Formats: sequence, C-alpha cells, structure tokens
Amino acid sequence: MKKIAFVLGTRPEIIKLWPLIDYCKRGDLDYIIIHTNQHYSENMDKIFFEELDLPQAKYNLAIQSSSHGDATGRMMQGVEKIFMQESPDIVFVQGDTNTVLAGALVASKIDSVLLAHVEAGLRSYDRSMPEEINRIVVDHISDKLFTPTEKQKEILMHEGVKEKVIHVSGNTIVDAVYMGRALSQKKSRILEDIAQKEDAFILFTAHRPATVDNKENISEVIKAVAVLAEKHSKTVIMPLHPRTQKMITTFGIPLPESMIIIEPVGYLDMLKLQQSAFLVITDSGGLQEESCILEKKCAVIRENTERPEAVDVGGCVLVGNTDAQKIVRKCDELIQKDVKWSNPFGDGKAAEKIIEAII
Repeated sequence: MKKIAFVLGTRPEIIKLWPLIDYCKRGDLDYIIIHTNQHYSENMDKIFFEELDLPQAKYNLAIQSSSHGDATGRMMQGVEKIFMQESPDIVFVQGDTNTVLAGALVASKIDSVLLAHVEAGLRSYDRSMPEEINRIVVDHISDKLFTPTEKQKEILMHEGVKEKVIHVSGNTIVDAVYMGRALSQKKSRILEDIAQKEDAFILFTAHRPATVDNKENISEVIKAVAVLAEKHSKTVIMPLHPRTQKMITTFGIPLPESMIIIEPVGYLDMLKLQQSAFLVITDSGGLQEESCILEKKCAVIRENTERPEAVDVGGCVLVGNTDAQKIVRKCDELIQKDVKWSNPFGDGKAAEKIIEAII
C-alpha cells in the first residue's frame, strides 16, 4: 500500500484537504498529516480539526507566520526530516501558501516521491501577491496537477505543462461545502449567538496585505461597508482576522457602530453566516468560491482574482479596495442584479477523482 502525506498549515488547506483526508480515512488508506501551523491561533486552526472530525496531525511543526524566507526555510527543514523518517510515496499539497511551497520544494527533490498539487493552475497575473509566485512554482515542479476547471488546464498547457500530468477534477471546496452545509444546519448556533436573523446582515471579512496593511485602503473599505449597511438597513458582521485586528489597532481606525466584531469562527459557523447573509464582502479566495456554490452574492475587495469562474457566473463582482464610492456603487449594482446561478467548480466528487487518479 502506498503511503500518502498531506502537508498543510492554514485554515483553507484544512478545509479543502478535508474531503481527501476523509476519503483516505474511510478507504483505510495509509496516510499521515503534517501540519506546519502557519495559522496558529486556536480559533483559526484547532476548531477545524474538531468540528470536521479530522484526525490530529501526526506531526506539528509549530512554525508561526514570520517573514516569507524565514518561515518557508524552517518549514522545509522540518518537512524534510519527516519525509526522511516516514518515506511517503505520495505528497499532497493544496493551494498557494508558504506551507505549500515548502512541502512541494522538499518533495520535488526526492526521486521516490510523487508530488500532487490540488487546486493547480490558478492565476491572478498579479505577481505582487506572494501566493501567485508560490502557485506558479509549485505547478511547475509537481508530478500531478489537479485543476478545478478546464480553464486552469488550458493555462497550464499554455505555460508548457504536459497534458498527461493534468487532471480536471473539480475543486474540493465543492465537496467540503456539500459535506459541511448539512452539518452547519444541524450544529451551528452562530445566528443565535450573535442575535442575528437571516438576510439582516452583511458578512465582511478582510485579511490580505493589499487590503489591511495599507491605512488608506482599509479605511476606504470600512467606510464603504458602513455606507452600505446604513443604506440597506443592515448590520455588519465581521469575523476579525488576527492580522486585520493588528493593523486596525496600529492605524487607529475607528469602526462604525453598525459593525459587530466577532472572533474568527469555525467552518460550519462560517458556512451558516454565508448562507444567511444579505451580502458577502471579502478579499478571501475561498469565500468567493463558497458564496458562488451557496448562490450568495459576493463583492470581492480586490482588483483581480484567480477565481474568474465565480465572476463569470455573475454573482461575484470585483469592486477594488481603494475607493469607497466605487465599492458602494458596484455593490449596489450587484444587489440589484438578477443572477442566473450555476456552480462552475465541480460536482462534489473531486476527492474521489483525485485519489483514484493517484492510487
């Protein structure tokens, strides 16, 4: 039996690898989980393992976020020692974080290891984003690439990747949403906890450096969200990312009275919030996908996206992060829009297709 190693380190990776790990668990396959701990607060990490019934990682490197070079280098050192000890046959990485880059670089230098990249082929064409560099490098050193749609397959082939190593599997986020949606309806009490009703609030999240590390940008975004809340008589619910909290405090930015700040929530609670929101405003890639799958309108506070499929459907709109008036105008247009919903990201069987293609 082949030994599989999953290298993960952030909240999105835990969620999107959940269907693959669950499939391995149910199929009694030999696997281990290596956690770099790139996301290190309990409510950004531990809660996901518990509520998704994931086995705890066999290895936890406890490498918290720091500079790109420092964190990636320490991750590589830790992962390499584990690979030498465990001798995995297959290594899975997912997405575009420093954890993904570290795991992939180490695996690519071991001849006996097959490196599989899940969610391959995404491109924003914005190299100021660290994730863009990571995903390009990992795509070009992987042995198997699993793309969400045909669009990413075309991108990879245009970059010279051989067609035979590319598999269009769909995105595992669809599997995760389908698996988590029913659980969230049964288990989540988040609306009761924050005293909110369906369609009565705007869900707002922000965490990317381009949004929150720039005082003018985050100020304009918060101003726009406040205007929208007043205009449409809604509350704003903001699960506050640690990075965002730090920068808002550093810049001394006042938050509007309409904004209710809550701690980061688990996956089931976040799904419930998305399903129940009047509108989602975010710079998160994962929330773009999930909102589209849940048929919930989503305003993306970025100038570009590596998930153009959600934009093509019409329920997801790029509104930028530098001009409050523009954000409000584009959000109002989206609110009024009649969207013909469809799910471009797959049929919810991506995990099965990926594992079967590998084993």
